[in-house]
Amino acid sequence: MQTLIAVGLLAGVIIFILMKTATIVPQKSEFVVERLGKFSTTLGAGFHILIPFLDRIAYRFVLKEEVFDIPSQTCITKDNVTVEVDGLLYLQVVDSKIAAYGINDYRLAASQLAQTTLRSCIGRIDLDKTFEERETINTQVVASIDEAAQSWGVKVLRYEVKDILPPESVKKAMEAQMTAEREKRAAIATSEGKRQSTINEAEGQRQDAILRSEGEMQRKINEAKGQAQEILSIANATAEGLRAISQELRQEGGQAAANLRVAEQYVKEFGNLAKASNTLVIPSNVADLAGMMTTAMTALGKVGNTPAATANFVGDK
Repeated sequence: MQTLIAVGLLAGVIIFILMKTATIVPQKSEFVVERLGKFSTTLGAGFHILIPFLDRIAYRFVLKEEVFDIPSQTCITKDNVTVEVDGLLYLQVVDSKIAAYGINDYRLAASQLAQTTLRSCIGRIDLDKTFEERETINTQVVASIDEAAQSWGVKVLRYEVKDILPPESVKKAMEAQMTAEREKRAAIATSEGKRQSTINEAEGQRQDAILRSEGEMQRKINEAKGQAQEILSIANATAEGLRAISQELRQEGGQAAANLRVAEQYVKEFGNLAKASNTLVIPSNVADLAGMMTTAMTALGKVGNTPAATANFVGDK
């Protein structure tokens, strides 16, 4: 019976020792082991057994990416405006041994360094540009922390500014400025539209005037061409008639016919003159019809002998 008790106690001690010395390291984790207070090894993911009473797990690190909230802090911009700024910092342990012995608390150190670097970055830019240059601020903070974190066994992946909160008075001034800027843009757009409309109307009137003047010019040209053609046609017809008369005067009996025709026209026109006016001027030789006929026929005879001269005389009249 005593033997069974002893065996049981021995088994319990062995199980207790195994529980204290057997270690399972999760995936993406590393444990730093110290032997008699001095660094011994780094345990990766898996099952491990330590030397009882000699080895102990001093540090446990997660190798996954970690995110830390950087508390809000007061920063002063280049143009002396106070703003509240907070952000997020992303870190990853890349060397467990250095992370364990290189610094006491890498999270706190990274957070404090991010705050001081952020204040320095904000102090070099104006308030209006703090919202525009977030990417530049993030890059500068990451570069500054990462340079220092190399001796901590930590890799700084990125930094993101969450909020930039200016004072209420500044916010109201910025809102008023944005309102004024929008009104300015609206006024510019309206005036530009009116200007373009006026230009379009003037251009339309100009084109209309040009087209009307061109149409008027073409109408006058066409009328002038028509009148010229009409005059030319009348002149050609007159010349043709004179040539025909000249030829007929040379024919047998042509002279007598001409005498008769002249006499008829003379009497007809003299009668029309008497009808048109109450006052009538009578030639002194009105009874000498034969003498007037002789004078007219003499002129016709000369015209018949010189057709070109006759044409010129008619044209002058």
